[in-house]
Parts: sequence; structure tokens; C-alpha cells
Amino acid sequence: MTQITHHVAIDLGERSYRITIGAGLLTDAAAFDGLPAASTALIVSNTTVAPLYAASLKQALAGRYQRILTLQLPDGEEFKGWETLQLIFDALLAAGCDRKTVLFALGGGVVGDMTGFAAASYMRGVPFVQVPTTLLSQVDSSVGGKTAINHPLGKNMIGAFYQPRLVVCDLSVLATLPPREFASGLAEVIKYGPIADPEFLRWLEDNMDRLIAQDPDALAHAVRRSCEIKAWVVGQDEKESGLRAILNFGHTFGHAIEAGMGYGVWLHGEGVGAGMVMAAELSHRLGLVDGAFVQRLRLLVERAGLPTKGPVLDSGDNAGRYLELMRVDKKSEAGEIRFVVIDEPGRASVRPAPDDLVRDVIDACCA
Repeated sequence: MTQITHHVAIDLGERSYRITIGAGLLTDAAAFDGLPAASTALIVSNTTVAPLYAASLKQALAGRYQRILTLQLPDGEEFKGWETLQLIFDALLAAGCDRKTVLFALGGGVVGDMTGFAAASYMRGVPFVQVPTTLLSQVDSSVGGKTAINHPLGKNMIGAFYQPRLVVCDLSVLATLPPREFASGLAEVIKYGPIADPEFLRWLEDNMDRLIAQDPDALAHAVRRSCEIKAWVVGQDEKESGLRAILNFGHTFGHAIEAGMGYGVWLHGEGVGAGMVMAAELSHRLGLVDGAFVQRLRLLVERAGLPTKGPVLDSGDNAGRYLELMRVDKKSEAGEIRFVVIDEPGRASVRPAPDDLVRDVIDACCA
């Protein structure tokens, strides 16, 4: 594994912070320099990740805090709700944690989102650090300060914008990811090409086999470039009032798949993979991109080991069920669904589309 460390800055004025990317960072105490002083730290992880990496993180932090507590949450998207969030508050209150306590989110997107939301809420805000252990969380969910839990009627509908103080991406930990989880993360890497960087899209086409093999240099480049693009977008639109919405390319369809199938049945990246193909097909039918671009994206998603067709959510009226779920998406306005579409490779926008057209896309793109 390459030992080169990369730094990406998120520029948000007084809320600015750095993303550190490299191998072996979890055991490097210097990777956590610059955090506010505190007597207590709480490492929030889950039953899968904690046995692998909690001890290493605890050792790296040992000189900084008088007390380092560890909490293991149940693992899985289906546990991303109020009851699990309450476990974090229970641990903080039971240990008498004050408002200087630093929370460390050690895990994937679910752990990161819930720890961030808990940090935003506990005593009206305590500092937290993202230590993402999945590819998906390293390139997407750990960066930008979106924190949330799911509701039975919609994904990530209850939460807050709350920035971490630091993001530490240790590429070494990706070696323990199951192949399906790694592929899920590749969906969030792929999305950055169509929405913002046609050269990165070409690079992904040329290097997908190296990425799947977890070639160290390819992996470092993919994580760094993904974080750079996200940092650029978030720096311009922290609260998703405009530009930041393009980061949800494929997610409107994808979130409907996740909710419709039941959280955890399809992984987030699997929903996004099929969702990107659907969004590209919608872009084509709106006259924005040609059919060759749709096929190009479909092929890349397929090479990443991701589904390119959406599941049937309702055998009676599949498109109707998708539309029903998409109307509760956060980008909907007054019941009108807004989609991230590709205007041309490397440039995206958010716009509505007629229900009849969306129905045709869903019918064409579902298994």
C-alpha cells in the first residue's frame, strides 16, 4: 500500500476542515492533530467494525484524552433510526459527557450519519470526527456535513447540516470490505464523472479493473479526486440550496429503491448504480444526452459489479410505486419531483420531468 498522504481542504470559513487520505492513518496519532482539547472522547462504531479497528483508533488517541469510551451500534441500514440514535445519547449522558466531548465516527455511512446527528444535537452541538471505513463513506457521506436518520416513509429525512472537525480516510481498512460493499462504494465514485469531471469519467473507464483489484495508486487517486470534487461543490453550496443537489445524481431513483425494497435489502450504492442508469435514460429522453452516453454509463456501472436495472417494487403499478416514493424525496418541491439530469458529460442540473416520461423510463429500466 502506498504511503503517500493526501490532504483535501473543505473551505467553509470558520467551519473549514481537512480530509486526510492515506494508508495506515488509523494508527498514526499525528493524523488527528489540530482537534479541540477535551477530557473525554467517545468512539461510536458498530458490531462489525469495532472488533477490527476500535482498539487501533483508541491507541492513536490515547495521549489526547483522559477517557476514551467506545460504543458499538448494531450494523446495517435498517438500524439507522431513532432507537439506535438514542443509544448514543444514552452513552453520553450515562458517562456524564460535557459539551467539549469529541465524538469519533468509526464506520461506514450509517455510523457517520448517526454520530454526526448525535453530535449536532447533544448539548446543542459537540465536536465530531469522521473516520470512514467503507469506500462509500470515504468518497461521499463522511464529507460535507450531512447527518441524518431514516424514517419509514423516506431515507435521511430527519437530520441536520453539521460539519465534522476532521475527516481521516485510511485506505488500508478497505481491504477488509466485502466485495459487495466495495462495489457499493464505487457507485459514489462513478457519479462524480458525469456530474463534474468528464476526464475523471474517462479515467474510471480506463482504470475500473485496477480499482476493483484495489490497486493502491488507483484507489488513492479515486478517493482523492472524489473528495476534491465534493469539497468544491460543498464549498459553494453547503446547505444544498442549489449546486450541491447535483451530488444526488441517481439518488432520487436509488432512494426509492432502498425504501421500496426495505432498508438494507439493496445497499445504498446498488440503488444509486441502477438509479444513475435511470437518470441517464431520463436525461436522454429529455433530449440532453445521446443514447451512446447512457450505454457508456450503463457499461461502467456494470463493470463495477453493480445492478443496472431497478427492481419491481409493485407488480400492479411499478412506476406508480416509484413515483409515490420519489414524491417524499428531499428535492421534491410542492409535490413536484426534481431529478438530477446530465446536460452533457461533466455538467448536471436539477429539473422536473413529466410523470408520463418518468413512467416510461421506469418501465424501460426495471428488471
